[in-house]
Amino acid sequence: MKKQHQVILSIGTNQGNRLENIERCIEGLHKEIGTIIRVSKLYETPSWGFESEKFYNCAVILNTHKSAHHILEEVLLLEEALGRVRATNIEGYQARVIDIDVIAFDEEIIASEKLQVPHPEMQNRLFVLLPMRDLELDWRHPILQKYLHELLVLSEDKSNCKVIQNLEIPIAKIKLDHFNYIAIEGNIGAGKTTLTNKLAEDFNAKTVLERFADNPFLPKFYEDQSRYAFPLEMSFLADRYQQISDDLAQFDLFKDFIVADYHIFKSLIFAKVTLAEDEFRLYKTMFDIIYKEMPKPDLYIYLYQSTERLLQNIKERGRSYEQEIPAEYLEKINSGYLDYIKSQKDLNVLIIDVTDRDFLNQQEDYVFVLEEIQKKITH
Repeated sequence: MKKQHQVILSIGTNQGNRLENIERCIEGLHKEIGTIIRVSKLYETPSWGFESEKFYNCAVILNTHKSAHHILEEVLLLEEALGRVRATNIEGYQARVIDIDVIAFDEEIIASEKLQVPHPEMQNRLFVLLPMRDLELDWRHPILQKYLHELLVLSEDKSNCKVIQNLEIPIAKIKLDHFNYIAIEGNIGAGKTTLTNKLAEDFNAKTVLERFADNPFLPKFYEDQSRYAFPLEMSFLADRYQQISDDLAQFDLFKDFIVADYHIFKSLIFAKVTLAEDEFRLYKTMFDIIYKEMPKPDLYIYLYQSTERLLQNIKERGRSYEQEIPAEYLEKINSGYLDYIKSQKDLNVLIIDVTDRDFLNQQEDYVFVLEEIQKKITH
């Protein structure tokens, strides 16, 4: 899965309750458009280019898989929902309840009729540059080839921009860094890797991703299960043991915690479904020896999806060797997971039903998942 885009937005208001306008805008962006991972201080700044009341301004970083033009469309809809009315009979700048500008989209250059990125005036406006500096970006203007501190030095804008207060970052209340190790689990096609990657990017975590694509037995297993089940499960067990042992032992100074898209116990769940009885007895002997040495996750999240939805997801992602997986197989795997969860007295488990959720493409569904995690943390 591709990494998320990093979008920088500038927010301004000079009508009504300015602080409330800013806070509602940040909340709306986070719940409907993309994940707000950083927020600048709030500045009071003089109106720029026209006579009017002073503005409140800030900048945010938004993580998203959406395109720049898609972001622009959703931003305009949010402005309208927050009460902005664009007067078509007035030329030049106007006072406004809310104004959201797309300043940067990664380090891309976009020049279309509707959108110009980076914003063509950003280097001339302190009310954009100062909040952007607060975001602590390693970002270089792709046209001017200058970093923010260089743009600030060169700017001719000498406006009196005054810091008013700090603003809340929406994801700050989700205290995932209370954990050292989080495991995301679920059936085939449930979205484990998607959620793992999003959490890692949004919360500065190290990922441990299952290396299923490198397993030479997997395509053969789906063609002839009875022949390839045992070598497949043994190779998975060995690889998972080595990977988790190595990755959890390697401390990363620049990451806050580890999030994995599997827990090693899945090896036993799948083996019980795929192996013959005598093979499973041998397998379980090996598994029990390994499992005693493995660290347990501080939080175990199980993504539940209906069998019908799983089959739909599998079809859409298009891996050829998965297309003939029967519904009965998925149902057995799901039962295995649920039996395991019920048997674990000391495991911190959170089950989230995501059957009707699309946390990759629908921001409100991703926020729902985050809120479910937060409820688990606080209760």
